Amino acid sequence: MDLQLKDKVALVTGASRGIGRGIAMALADEGCDLMLTGRDEAALKEAAADIGKKGRKAAIAVLDLRAEGTEKPLVAALRQAFGKLDILVNNAGATQRGDFFKLTDADWQDGFALKFFAHVRLTREAWPLLKAQRGSVVSIAGIGGKEPEAPFTIGSSVNAACVAFMKAIAEIGKADGVQVNAINPGRVETERLWRRFRATMESTGQDEAAVREEYRKEFDISRFGKVEDLGSFIAFLASPRGRWMHGAALNIDGGEVRSV
Repeated sequence: MDLQLKDKVALVTGASRGIGRGIAMALADEGCDLMLTGRDEAALKEAAADIGKKGRKAAIAVLDLRAEGTEKPLVAALRQAFGKLDILVNNAGATQRGDFFKLTDADWQDGFALKFFAHVRLTREAWPLLKAQRGSVVSIAGIGGKEPEAPFTIGSSVNAACVAFMKAIAEIGKADGVQVNAINPGRVETERLWRRFRATMESTGQDEAAVREEYRKEFDISRFGKVEDLGSFIAFLASPRGRWMHGAALNIDGGEVRSV
C-alpha cells in the first residue's frame, strides 16, 4: 500500500532510541525526510546515518526539551534544513516511577516538563508550519493515562494531560486543517522493558522465554509490542489514507486496557 508520504518532512522527538527511533525509521521507509531530536548526540547521528542508507535526508538537533525556549531554535533549524513540516511526532519523555510519598516536587516538575510542556511548546511553535502544509500531529502518551496506578502517579497524570491537550488542540486543528491524534502505547520492547526482563531473569534464574511468558500473563496481553508496530501505524495515521482519524486517543497495547 502506497501511503503517499514520499518527500514529506517529519519531526520526531526522543528519536535517538526506542519508540522514537522506530517511528523515525518507519517514516523514512515510507519516503519521509526526518528531523531528529534528543539528548544523545552519538545515537542521533547513528539514527541519521541509518536513515541516509534508506535514501532519505535526516538532520539532528541535540537538545533537552525540558528547558523552556528550546522549541524555538529547533523549529528554526527545521526551517533551515527542510523549509516545511508535514508530520510532528511528540514522543520525548519518560517519567519517574515510585512510592507516591517518596516522589518529590522536583520529580513531578521534571515529568511534566519533559513530556507535557515539551509537547505543548513544540506544537505551538510548529503550528504555523503544520497549518501551511495541512499536516499532522501525533502525541505519544501511554496507557497509564487510561488506567492509572499508584506506582505510576506521575506518568499516569502526565499521560492523561497529554491526551486532554491533544483533544483540545484537535478543535483548532479542524479549523486550521491540521490532523491531531494521540497514541497510548502499551508494553513495547524497548531497553526499559528489557532491563525489567533481565532483572527478573537474574533474580529468579528463569530463562528469557519463561520470564516473557510470566509478564505476558501478568499484563494480560496478546504479545509484547515492537517499535515497528507503532512506527507503521503512525505512518498510516499521518498519511492521506488515515486522514479521517482526528481527535482520537488510540490504544496500541495488545488488549491490556480493559475499559471502553
